[in-house]
Parts: sequence; C-alpha cells; structure tokens
Amino acid sequence: MEELNFLVVGVGGQGVILASNILAAVGMMSGYDVKKSEVHGMSQRGGSVTSHVRWGEKVRSPLIEDGKVDYLVGLERLEPMRYLRTLRPGGTVVLDSHTIIPVTVSSWGQTYPPEEVEREILAKAAGGVFWIPGVEIAQELGNAKAANVVILGALSGLLDVPEETWMQAVERMVPRKVLDLNRSAFRQGRGLTTR
Repeated sequence: MEELNFLVVGVGGQGVILASNILAAVGMMSGYDVKKSEVHGMSQRGGSVTSHVRWGEKVRSPLIEDGKVDYLVGLERLEPMRYLRTLRPGGTVVLDSHTIIPVTVSSWGQTYPPEEVEREILAKAAGGVFWIPGVEIAQELGNAKAANVVILGALSGLLDVPEETWMQAVERMVPRKVLDLNRSAFRQGRGLTTR
C-alpha cells in the first residue's frame, strides 16, 4: 500500500476528532507513517467538523487533495455530500443514516435533501456506499454518543487490519467509564460490513 486516505466528517459534538484519533492510532499500530489534521470551524455551534487521516509508507502532508479520499466517513447523513469532491473515483462512503438538521436549514427556511436524492447522488459518485444506523445502535446500547465508534466498526470491516488492533486503539482512546459500551458499539458496527 502506497497511501490510504480517510476524511472523517460530521457536526460539532459527534466525536469526529475522537474517531480520527482512533483511526490514526490504528494506522500507527499497523506500522504505517500517519499524518492527521482537523478543522473545527463552528463546531461549538453545530457546524461542520472535518479530519484528514492518512496512512502510508511515507506520508508527506496531513491534508488530502480533492479527488484523493479513499474512504469518506460521515457521522451525519448530509455531511458526506458536502465533501464528495474529495472522493476518488471508486472511493467508498461509510455514513451514519442519522439526520441532524443544521441551523441554516431550521432557521432560514432551507430544505434538507430527501434521503432518496442523497442515495442516488452517492451511488453515482462512489464505488461503495454503506448506510449505517449508528445513532440507533448506540442508543440501543445506552448512549447515542457512541455512534462514532459504531461507524468506525463498520469502516473496520472494509479494511485489512485485524479486529484486535482496532479494539486496542479504542481501548487507548475512550474513557474507561464508557469502554464496555464502546467495545459493544465497535463490534456491532463491524458486524454490519465484515465479509
């Protein structure tokens, strides 16, 4: 593998940074050179948050050029649509099917796109699209905030990295008091995509 590029996108408070930290740790534990960068923007006001994570033999820049993202990971349904220009031809989208209505829609009378429109656009733009009920699964486990780890679990099933490596990274990054919840969240997500 020369390089593997991930873009994690979501809304402030969803755990984009934690998810990208786990993803970076998995890359390092797998022996790759890893670079990471994030943009918080208006995250405290429900705005977009993005994080670039790159694995490779030698990664020179933390930022991914448009058209070079291998895996576009969305923690909210609409966020991957904002960043489709970054996806390489044949790239993969893994997204939470949960909706968070942004302030620009709720306050300014704009409309949130219907899911069928988004499904059609994503299907044309990506080589594979995985719709994951991350928030639903996390709520069933007891805490919706673990949805980011559900989505990482789903992503992990698409990559050739042992489950133990992912679990070790989760154990390093999440607080001990919610570790069991996050282990379960990861396993449930992984079970949705593991071949």
